[in-house]
Amino acid sequence: MRILVQLQRQGRMTNVHLADAVGLSTSPCLLRVKRLEQAGYITGYGAHLNLARLGETVTVFTEITLADQTLPYFTRFEAAMRGLDEVMECHLVSGGYDYLVKFVTRSLSHYQEVMEGLLERPVGISKYFSYIVIKTPIRKTEQPLMSLFG
Repeated sequence: MRILVQLQRQGRMTNVHLADAVGLSTSPCLLRVKRLEQAGYITGYGAHLNLARLGETVTVFTEITLADQTLPYFTRFEAAMRGLDEVMECHLVSGGYDYLVKFVTRSLSHYQEVMEGLLERPVGISKYFSYIVIKTPIRKTEQPLMSLFG
């Protein structure tokens, strides 16, 4: 767990630094990291980007209701979402709608183009509601492993 916590904070740390941070020698630490990767606990490494430095973007959370709540509709919709670069997250949820989708687009007009393109395709969307993000005061990239699993 300590290895996972440290790698979430800084995925590029050297094995020497990681071993020191978790109280292991370098060889056992490296072996544990390799086992965690092979077992699927670590699924990849990446950089966190500051999109605002690259240009203007718009984040939109969208509630989507499908025309039918059957497996073929869910499967078709999820396949369409996987094919869109602008979709950052897609969650099947319980409650008043079927999916909560997070989009990141160049502008509101770009978001509308994406949605109109989806509505033209037979992906099963019955209705959708959009929530435009004005500000993101809290953004965490680390899972609270110690709170969740001790």
